[in-house]
Amino acid sequence: MSRALPKYNKRRVAIIGGAVAVALTGAVVVNTALAGESKSGATTNAQTLAAGPGTIVCPDVTSKLPTIPASAKAEVDRNLALLQTQIQEANTRLQNTVGQGGPNFVQNAILGPLKDKRISTVNRIATAIGRTAAKPTGLDALAPCALNGGGAAAPAAGNNGNAGNNGNAGNNANNGNAGNNNAGNNGNNNAGNAGNAGAVGTITCPDVASQLPAVPASAKAEVDRNLALLQTQINEANTRLKNTVGQGGPNFVQNAILGPLQGKRESTIDRIAISIGRKGTKPQGLNVLAACTLNK
Repeated sequence: MSRALPKYNKRRVAIIGGAVAVALTGAVVVNTALAGESKSGATTNAQTLAAGPGTIVCPDVTSKLPTIPASAKAEVDRNLALLQTQIQEANTRLQNTVGQGGPNFVQNAILGPLKDKRISTVNRIATAIGRTAAKPTGLDALAPCALNGGGAAAPAAGNNGNAGNNGNAGNNANNGNAGNNNAGNNGNNNAGNAGNAGAVGTITCPDVASQLPAVPASAKAEVDRNLALLQTQINEANTRLKNTVGQGGPNFVQNAILGPLQGKRESTIDRIAISIGRKGTKPQGLNVLAACTLNK
C-alpha cells in the first residue's frame, strides 16, 4: 500500500528538481558561449594566417637580354641564377621580419638592398655579353622590385598611430612622424633631441682606394668616379643618421642605414673591379670592404 508523502518532502523534491533544471540550463548557456568563442577564435586565426606579409616580385631579366655569345653563356647563366637566389633570400627575410620596424622597413631594409644587389648583378651580365658582342644597355631599369600583396610590413608595437601608413613603403621617410604618438617629434625638431646630435655617432667604412692594384690608364676615370661615389654614399648615410635620431627601434640604424649602404657599396666596388679587369687583372675580394660600422 502506497503512502502519501508529507508536505515537507514534496517541497524538497520540488526545490531539488528546480535546482537541477537551473544547472542544466546553465550548462547549455556555457557550452553555447564556448562554442561561439571557439568559432570566433578559429575565424580570427584563419584571417591572421591569410593576411601574410606578401611576396617580393621583380622584373624578368632573361627575356630582356639579346643573343648571348657562347663565351659569355656560363657567366650570364650564373648571374641569372644569382638574381633568383637574391629574390628568394629577400622573400625569406620578409617572412622572418614580420612586425619589425616601421612603415618603411620593407623598403629600407629589404627592397632597397635587393635593388642594389640586382644592379650589380645585371651590370655583370651586361659586361659579360659586352666583351664579345654589343653590350646591352638599360638593364638597370629591371633592378627595382616591389612588394606584391600583403602591404608593407606591419608597424612595430607602440607605433599604433601608423596603422594608416601600411603600404606607404618608399614614401618620404621624413614625414615628421605624424601618427607615431610622438607629438614632440614632428619634423624631427624635437627639442629633446637637440642634445643628441653629437651622440648619434659617425658611420665609417674601410678605405677602398688603398686596396686597389695598379689602375690602367683607360680605367682611371671610371675608377675615380666610383671612388668619389663611395665617399658620397658615406656622406649621405651620415646625413640620414643625423636626420633620423629617435626613429625606429634598436635595429633601425642597421636595417635602414648600414644595410642599404653596404648594398650600394658592393655595387660600386664591383664596378671598380670590372673597370680594372677590362685592361688588367681584375681584383678579387674587394666586397669585404663594403660593410661599414657606426662609431660613437
